[in-house]
Amino acid sequence: MQLAVAQQDKAFDPRTTLARLLPELRAFARLLAGSRAEGDDLVQEALLRMLRALPRFRVGAAEDPCARLRSWAFAVLRNAFRESHRRRRREVVRIAAAGPPEEGRPPPQEHEAGLHDLERTLASLPLILREALVLVGAQGLSCEEAAALCNVPAGTMRARLSRGRRLLAAALDGAPPRAAAAGEREPLAAL
Repeated sequence: MQLAVAQQDKAFDPRTTLARLLPELRAFARLLAGSRAEGDDLVQEALLRMLRALPRFRVGAAEDPCARLRSWAFAVLRNAFRESHRRRRREVVRIAAAGPPEEGRPPPQEHEAGLHDLERTLASLPLILREALVLVGAQGLSCEEAAALCNVPAGTMRARLSRGRRLLAAALDGAPPRAAAAGEREPLAAL
């Protein structure tokens, strides 16, 4: 029984050895990276690489497995640092080539929220006003072209466009849209 315990003590467990090497790896990584947080990130990246490659780790018969694992761990850590350093340099070059960020451009999430607000507000408008706004505002048709398309006089199209813009602006400013006149709720075919 004592022989089995003695053999277990001598058995090499690479995961346990890696755990014992953590303080040394962290100190080395902090020296390389220059900060505690970057050093810890570097150790984490190196440990992930080592654990993935651990099944392929082999030690020669004459080698000390702990010393071999230690040197391998430091080599993996150094290589991970060099790769991250090269990656950061490429990012700096890419950012410098892109130039300064454009000002006055809203972040994408605000832009999308604004589009959703506009879409909801347009949907709440009466159909004839929404049609006038979309044809002239979004499609770029002139009032005369939109009027011909809807088979109404150009003056009617201008009036619908004006009312639609006024209601849309009021709704987007936070005021509830004014109730449309009875004639505005009729289907387009009736006009």
